[in-house]
Amino acid sequence: MKKNWFFDWFETIAVAFILALIIRAFFLQVFWIPSGSMEPTLDIHDRIVVNKVVFHFREPKRQEIIVFRQVNSGARDKKDLIKRTMGLPGEKFEMKNGVVYINDEAIVETHSMNKDFFDFGPVNIPQDYFLVLGDNRPASADSRYWGLLPKENLIGPAFIRIWPLTKFGLI
Repeated sequence: MKKNWFFDWFETIAVAFILALIIRAFFLQVFWIPSGSMEPTLDIHDRIVVNKVVFHFREPKRQEIIVFRQVNSGARDKKDLIKRTMGLPGEKFEMKNGVVYINDEAIVETHSMNKDFFDFGPVNIPQDYFLVLGDNRPASADSRYWGLLPKENLIGPAFIRIWPLTKFGLI
């Protein structure tokens, strides 16, 4: 009797562990926010869930919060970073006095941000590249500093904040 009970528990825990590894490797992953570059949308130490599958079926959308592998890093282990997609492949991107222009038209940003009055560009974004910006523009090292984001570095869009519990919800 004791052996069956122990085996049942062990089997349940082993299956749950294997399923968790599969889900993390291929479908969903939890990331924590390491810096203030996305404030006020996301705060330092927030925990978010990222969908690692969706970009196999569609491209990132403008103003979507995405996680990606660090670009142009001399380090062996590249960090995972989070920013907002602002410029899409084939577009002309420019910032004048802090306002984003896509193909010479100002866009309305639908999120809260700490705005700076930075001028940048114009930049023509090639196919399979994206331009990403942090929401805390004065304190964000983003595409304005390290260049365009290659499609191959994408991990997925952030879609839910799970920590802190007082801010639990869709992003």
